Amino acid sequence: MDTRSRDFLQQLLLTPSPSGYERAIQDVVREYVAEFAEHVESDVHGNLIVSQNRNAQRRLMLAGHCDQIGLIVSQIDAEGFIYTQTIGGWDPVQLIGQRMTVWTSGGSVPGVIARKPIHLLNEEERKAKITTDELWIDIGARDQEDAASVVRIGDPVTLELGYRELRNNLANAPGMDNRTGLWVVIEALRRAAANSLDCGLFAVSTVQEEIGLRGAKTSAFGVDPDVAIAVDVTHATDCPTIDKRQQGEITLGGGPVIYRGPNMNHGVTEKLIRLSEENSLAFQLAASGRATPNDANALQISRAGVATGLVSIPNRYMHSAVETVSLDDLDRAADLLAAFATDLRDDDFTP
Repeated sequence: MDTRSRDFLQQLLLTPSPSGYERAIQDVVREYVAEFAEHVESDVHGNLIVSQNRNAQRRLMLAGHCDQIGLIVSQIDAEGFIYTQTIGGWDPVQLIGQRMTVWTSGGSVPGVIARKPIHLLNEEERKAKITTDELWIDIGARDQEDAASVVRIGDPVTLELGYRELRNNLANAPGMDNRTGLWVVIEALRRAAANSLDCGLFAVSTVQEEIGLRGAKTSAFGVDPDVAIAVDVTHATDCPTIDKRQQGEITLGGGPVIYRGPNMNHGVTEKLIRLSEENSLAFQLAASGRATPNDANALQISRAGVATGLVSIPNRYMHSAVETVSLDDLDRAADLLAAFATDLRDDDFTP
C-alpha cells in the first residue's frame, strides 16, 4: 500500500458517514478519484459511481458501501441530555463509556455515553439487560435550550472517529465496516485503469447498506452490470469466543475471503480463486448457505439477474469502536479485483 493510498484510507476512516448521511465521505472519494477516473457521477440516492471505459459492451460493477452504523437524535430532555434511535445494528454494551460525536449543520459536537456508576447500581440493575433506549448522550449542556442551540432532532451521531495501527500491519478504527470495502473497490479501479480494459469498469461507493442494502439496489439498477463483485467485511475467527465450526477459519493477514454459496455465481467465484492462485495472492474461502446480509444480495437479483461474487475483508470486533483489520488483506483484495477486471473478456457465467 503506497503512501497516497494509505492516506486515502485514513481520511475515509476519519470522515463520518452514518447511513443516509454519506455526503461528506462521498466528497472524500470524489476528490481522490479526480486524478485517475474517466467519469464520476452521483445519483439521486447518493451513490457515487466511478467508471473507466464506460461505453464497453460488457459491464463490471464493484460495490463497496460507504455508510457506517450510527445513531440519530430523537429527543432532547429538559436537562439537556440527548436520546437517540439507532442507525443499523448495535450491541448496546459497545456504547457504554464511549466518546461520541454529534454531526450538526454547524459542525461537530462532542459528547459521551455512560450510565449510573457501579457503586450506585442495586442488585437488580446490575443484572438487568442494557437497551439502547435507556442510554443518553451528555454534551455538557446546561439545559434543553442550551443543547438545542447546537443540536437538532435528526442530527446523526457516531462514535468518536480515529485510527490506530497495531503490530504486524494491523489497524483498528470505528467504521472499518465498510470503509475497507470502499477503499478496495476504488483502489482496484485505479490499479486496473493502468491496464487495457475490455470491459466497462464501475466502482460504486454505495449508500445505506446498513439499513437494508438500499444503495446497492438503486445503483445496480442504474449501472445495469453483467457481472458484479461486492466487497465488505466478514468476521475474523482468530480471536477468543468465535465458533469456527460455523464461521470457518478466517484469520487477519490470511488474505481476502472469497465466498462460496447460493448468493454467489460459481463461475465468478472460480475465476476469483484462479486469479488469486495465478497471481500468488493469498486468499481464504468461506461459505454462506443463504442470501448474504450485504450488497451481494441486492446485486445478484438486480433486473434480470447479475453474475455476482463476494470478496470480504476479515474484521475482528465488528460493529464496535475497535474494528481491526490487516492492511495486507486490503492490498491483496485490491490487486485481486484489478486482476479480475483486466482479465474479464468473453467469460460465460451462465450456469
